[in-house]
Amino acid sequence: MKHVDMIVKAPHFYTMEGEGVGYRSGVAMLVDGGKILDFVAADKVDGEYTADEVLQLTHHAVFPGFIDAHMHTTDNIFRGLAQDVKNWMMFGLQPFANVKTADAEAAGSRLAIVEAIKAGTTTLGDYNAHMDDVCSFIEKVGARGNIAQNIRSAKYKVYKPGELYEFDEEQGEQSLKENLELFDKWHNQAGGRIRILFGPQGADFIGPEQLLKIQKIVKERKTKIHMHVQQGDRETYQIEKRYGKRPTAFLKELGYLDSSLIAVHLTDCRDNEAAEIAHCGASMIVNPASIGIIDGIVCPSVAFQKAGGNCALGSDQAPGNNCHNIIHEMKNVALFNKIKYQDPEVMPAWRALRMATIEGAKAVGVDDIVGSLAPGKQADFIAVDLNHISMQPVYTYPMRNIVPNLVYSARGCEVALSAVNGNVIMRDQKVLAVDEAELIAEAAKYPQVLGEAAAKEFFDIHGTNAQFMEEDKL
Repeated sequence: MKHVDMIVKAPHFYTMEGEGVGYRSGVAMLVDGGKILDFVAADKVDGEYTADEVLQLTHHAVFPGFIDAHMHTTDNIFRGLAQDVKNWMMFGLQPFANVKTADAEAAGSRLAIVEAIKAGTTTLGDYNAHMDDVCSFIEKVGARGNIAQNIRSAKYKVYKPGELYEFDEEQGEQSLKENLELFDKWHNQAGGRIRILFGPQGADFIGPEQLLKIQKIVKERKTKIHMHVQQGDRETYQIEKRYGKRPTAFLKELGYLDSSLIAVHLTDCRDNEAAEIAHCGASMIVNPASIGIIDGIVCPSVAFQKAGGNCALGSDQAPGNNCHNIIHEMKNVALFNKIKYQDPEVMPAWRALRMATIEGAKAVGVDDIVGSLAPGKQADFIAVDLNHISMQPVYTYPMRNIVPNLVYSARGCEVALSAVNGNVIMRDQKVLAVDEAELIAEAAKYPQVLGEAAAKEFFDIHGTNAQFMEEDKL
């Protein structure tokens, strides 16, 4: 008899190996030393192996843990405050962001991370300021982090439409210094679960000299740039006014479009520009719900993929999107593109699932360790309860309906178990390392204080939501 750390028994495994979903049944998964050792015949495993832990997932489907490639979890303290408004960043979020505190951001971030884990996310691609607290919490809960520190030279204030951003080079250098310090402290820490990227906010928020300085640092440290690219007509306007060209052309001329770049959104990209970015070797993160809500736009992820690029899914931020749930994003990326192209065969459920797993892992540079259930990879996996009413009934012939039901019907509460490096971090919708009630109570301390601090600017701007308040529509 051979001994391993864990045996995972389930009727359905979706490994994501090959070009499809890698479906396997009649097998058990062996985990040892935090990695997937092998799959063996289910009817032979007990006669050949013993384990410290046996997961009997009798009515479940096992998938690789989901990758939420682009998040701003610290903005979660402002959940639901910036929807249904044009000029979202300045007239929606900025009045509240201007009064934020580090403690409030940390409290909001913890709730967002727990929310994501409960919906099946095991790798969190977080991106903002004050990321040291985020790394500490990810280490505590046992999840995996792909973390970038926001680097920005543009001064933090509300800019009116058409107003060029004011640059503060000292501010930009300080934020780059903070990203370097984060890298030195956290890169490959927490047993290798945390990787640090570099996060210039966008080409409109950083000057070209500093963009190139960041790129040099990234290549020296063999990591990646996580940056908003052509994030709406606002960015296009800023780049055209400063440099006389659209953002994609500006970045290509700068030498920025290569495999070190993870390009987020591409909101204002034309299909040919998205294809150009893909051809240059950069990857993409699409955030369908967020950009759908705050801009009313379907980003060109299909054009990017057709050009051969790897594209991941992200939940972005709760002030605009309202949630951190990759199942929500899988449904939306499929739904929105079917509507955009008026074609029900565009973006099928299996492709959305691959974006949340192996294609997402390739896009953000972690496919060497996660994204599929394969021998030698880290044992990051989730179990979806097929007895949950939203997953019923289950068909396996003449077609399997488990993947379509996961993408189009599930809500996140169907995820019964999550494991990272072979360690169970969430079971029965409870993240094991934290007290969720305490986290909720801590975050509840801030809305009254922050709301009062933001009120004057909120009403002075007199955006859509301020008008809704006056009209008793909120």
